[in-house]
Amino acid sequence: MRDRDVLAERFEEERPRLRRIAYRMLGTVDEADDAVQEAWIKLGRADESEIENIGGWLTTVVSRVCLDMLRARRSRREEFVGSWMPEPIVAVDGAPTPEEEALIADGVGLALYVVLETLAPAERLAFVLHDMFALPFDEIARILGRTTEASRQLASRARRRVQGTTPMPDVELAEQRKVVEAFLAAAREGDFDALVEMLDPDVTLRVDAGPGSPLAREPIVGVEAVLAEAQRWRALAPYSRPAVVNGVAGAVVGRPDGTVFTVVALTVANGRINAIDFLVDPAKLARLSH
Repeated sequence: MRDRDVLAERFEEERPRLRRIAYRMLGTVDEADDAVQEAWIKLGRADESEIENIGGWLTTVVSRVCLDMLRARRSRREEFVGSWMPEPIVAVDGAPTPEEEALIADGVGLALYVVLETLAPAERLAFVLHDMFALPFDEIARILGRTTEASRQLASRARRRVQGTTPMPDVELAEQRKVVEAFLAAAREGDFDALVEMLDPDVTLRVDAGPGSPLAREPIVGVEAVLAEAQRWRALAPYSRPAVVNGVAGAVVGRPDGTVFTVVALTVANGRINAIDFLVDPAKLARLSH
């Protein structure tokens, strides 16, 4: 087999992992695939005799492409209203496809992506590569062009932010779904006493409606404020179906024409819902409507 054929074969072996890294970094399937494709193009132009570890080489290339894309995105997002969320990976009636399952294998829900988006690009990369993919800090340092200790500090700052602001599900998916189904039933019936019982006192409601949407909202915190805002969404409850959204329990709300109006992810911890994330951005929902 020719050397180029070997490289192509090795690239395909690495592709699922590269897509997972890029999706964690960028939050959209198309951008993740663009980053992986860029790595393939660079591999085709590289001197293969200088590549000792193709997995490490490709990880470096994809990571640096993602860094550039994140920096460009931050410069365009100064006036964004609401909470930025990823393009969701949703399963309603069946399991995700193998490709989708690979992207959400670590069960990283929408709530974590909201926090990841607030990190500086270098912090996000250090956290993602070390805490999610177990890359050692000396390798991360080479990717970032920083010292090992500086890379360790970047990941540590990111980790404190994540642990301090991100509710993490503490029950199995089946238990999460029971809470979500009860919540949807109470919302359909307008049983707000039952809704209060299911909400954590510090529950947070977030909305990603996309650039310039009148539905955009800054995060809302606290039971009373969340329930007041939820009144606006009550009409959607009859059209909602339970779903798994990026590995956690949630729901999909459809229109009569079959398109998806919103995806909702609910983070359940200590038996209560402590985060409700509405994703309404049509661009991020387009894939679900086909």
